[in-house]
Amino acid sequence: MSIPKVCGIETEYGIHVVHGDPNPIAASSVLINAYAQEIARQQVGWDFEDESPGNDARGFALEGSLPPQVETHLLNTVLTDGARFYVDHAHPEFSTPECLDAMECLRYDRAGELVLIRSMEAADRVVTDGRRFVVYKNNSDGKGNSYGCHENYLMDRAAPFSRIVEGVTPHFVTRQVFTGAGKVGSETTAFDGERVDFQLTQRAEFFEERVGLETTLKRPIVNTRDEPHADPHRYRRLHVIVGDANLAEVATFLKVGTTALVLAMIEDDVTIPRSLGLADPVRAMHEVSRDRTLRRPLLMEDGSTATALSVQWELYAAARAYADRSGLACMGDAGVGEEVLRRWEAVLDGLEGDPMSLARQLDWVAKLQLLEAYRERQGCGWDDKRLAAIDLQYHDLRPERSLFRRLDTERLVDDAAVERAVVEPPRGTRAWFRGRCLSKWPASVVTANWDSLVFDLGTDPLRRVPMMDPLRGTADHVDELLERSASPAELLDRLSS
Repeated sequence: MSIPKVCGIETEYGIHVVHGDPNPIAASSVLINAYAQEIARQQVGWDFEDESPGNDARGFALEGSLPPQVETHLLNTVLTDGARFYVDHAHPEFSTPECLDAMECLRYDRAGELVLIRSMEAADRVVTDGRRFVVYKNNSDGKGNSYGCHENYLMDRAAPFSRIVEGVTPHFVTRQVFTGAGKVGSETTAFDGERVDFQLTQRAEFFEERVGLETTLKRPIVNTRDEPHADPHRYRRLHVIVGDANLAEVATFLKVGTTALVLAMIEDDVTIPRSLGLADPVRAMHEVSRDRTLRRPLLMEDGSTATALSVQWELYAAARAYADRSGLACMGDAGVGEEVLRRWEAVLDGLEGDPMSLARQLDWVAKLQLLEAYRERQGCGWDDKRLAAIDLQYHDLRPERSLFRRLDTERLVDDAAVERAVVEPPRGTRAWFRGRCLSKWPASVVTANWDSLVFDLGTDPLRRVPMMDPLRGTADHVDELLERSASPAELLDRLSS
């Protein structure tokens, strides 16, 4: 049986400096430091000892491929909710803690937005030279540079990587119809000179390979980074780099939930009645993104054709049959799994009938509706620069400036739950132990990462606590232990015994 699909989202946010040095690395550092010092009132560093981004799931690296760089000199901090908040390349990045299901993942992704909003506010209070920082939850700067929103899923090491690639590629190429954040125009040569007024996604045109290790150049549809952040003999972590950063909650929920279900089927070697292999996945990814009619036929490996919607319908049907036969324990809360299936079907129905009926659920539809309304009022064409400005302002996180926040989009998590997620870790994963230790003994935790904590007990040497199983260290496992321990030294003594 498929193992639980522990999941998380890493979001690189766009940043713009008003009235000052535009250096995005310096700006990101100011932003994160302001939050850590003023709001979180703590700064626990990240432990890079176990980082190995150059490991390739294929057991080799193709000639010319380069592993992602680990920038240990940039600001990193770990928060009491178990999340990581840091500077990645030239962006502030928020990585959610490990979550048990798609709904929990959505809640912590929303908590990340709140952390960034409060970071901007904190930076405004501490910066005295007139600079102001604006953060966008988007994926490109309009000048040919793209930054990611990555997902991570816990998988069984026994599942062959080749089977993962074969099974997940059709989903990654076609799920754009509900995960896309929408985009005016294009920034690359992906469309061979064809004019593109509006795309479903912000990221698709930046992908050039089917499979590979890189994340910033020659971006692959399936990333081969083999860095499990867990027991490598039992687990792998599928690092997914093809998604857009979503503001619409239903889109985020479906992005994570449907992918978790597809991966569970791959682990259990579920056979889908029709082969969904694409003749040219990269080309198909570009074609899906530029086709807002959702009717463009994609060439399949067997010579037939299928639309992105028809591929999604086949994946949904297989997932529905799989759930009826095997249950949804792999999805964390079975109720969440059923909700994923219900909404998956409802969104596909809506896209098939009238895509614009989904403006409350999907980012690309909501944005397109805004843009078309503006074009009708102003009588302007798609080359009008004001449309690109509207596109950007849709993603502005400042509550008073965000166009998204003015829309009546459907909410799945309430504000109180998001507020709690800013400070409290998920109860059902090892993030609980990490977050509670940081809350209880911040001065004694020297560094932290996904699979360990390092304590300073005031005597040599430093003490490392490994956490190699994402499903250990939960509230059920360690709450009593934490309550009974008056100090970190006592905690470590109890763990040792």
